Amino acid sequence: MSSTSQPPIAQAMAVPYRPGNEGPEFCLITSLGRGDWIFPKGIIDPGENAVETALKEAREEAGLEGRIEGEPLGQYAYKKWGTSLEVTALLMRVTSVEDVWDESDLRRRVWHPAPSAQTALERPILRELLDAAVQRLEAT
Repeated sequence: MSSTSQPPIAQAMAVPYRPGNEGPEFCLITSLGRGDWIFPKGIIDPGENAVETALKEAREEAGLEGRIEGEPLGQYAYKKWGTSLEVTALLMRVTSVEDVWDESDLRRRVWHPAPSAQTALERPILRELLDAAVQRLEAT
């Protein structure tokens, strides 16, 4: 059986933000591999849903606590480990930030207003999800 016939592995991503003086600020973290700027994400474990996973990954990878707001910002698929993965991205309002967290020795964390977050994000799909987050926040 080829890997293309297997269902995609489900992942969830948090797009974390907090209110800032000049508008929302978004939290980016470094990826483990290349060290490029990304949002926290991980595999949805059995018994978890996308909301639970997004919050868990934000806590473990970025030291963030908060709540998911609204429906998913979007979904995308990619290939890794010889299989397909499907990511559901969720907007997360951050309510507290830890100084030390599970992966603080593995990742860097930064806060950016939307324009500089757009510049920092290399992957086009992440920039699209950031745009969706900004549009949603402007509409509220």
